[in-house]
Amino acid sequence: MIAGMTRGSSRLRIDAASPVPPFEQLRAQILDQMREGALPAGARLPTVRQLAADLGVAPGTVARAYKELEAVGAIETRGRNGTLVAWSPDAGERRVQELAAQLAQVSRESAVPGDRVRAIVDAALARPITAD
Repeated sequence: MIAGMTRGSSRLRIDAASPVPPFEQLRAQILDQMREGALPAGARLPTVRQLAADLGVAPGTVARAYKELEAVGAIETRGRNGTLVAWSPDAGERRVQELAAQLAQVSRESAVPGDRVRAIVDAALARPITAD
């Protein structure tokens, strides 16, 4: 269960008046709980249907949040064994290191100078996260 969650209540909240789509609100809140340590690696998440019912949202909203979390390696779905947290602060940093190594390789192959690569990365980090 998500930290602090009992049937019908949760630390997770969906603000219907927010301009941020509900799936994005949910995705961000789950990631925040992972970063805070409230959802450690291996923790089991509620089923899509259960969390949707608890939050009063459509199952597709929870499914999309879970799909996006799975795409970045934060969670993994194991069929009948449920959906588990796969992310930890160390795992997140390791992934960034792996991607940075790939970026360095591509920049060398493409002859893009390091200062230009750093500027591109800084610009990407400065952009707000948007829902696609």
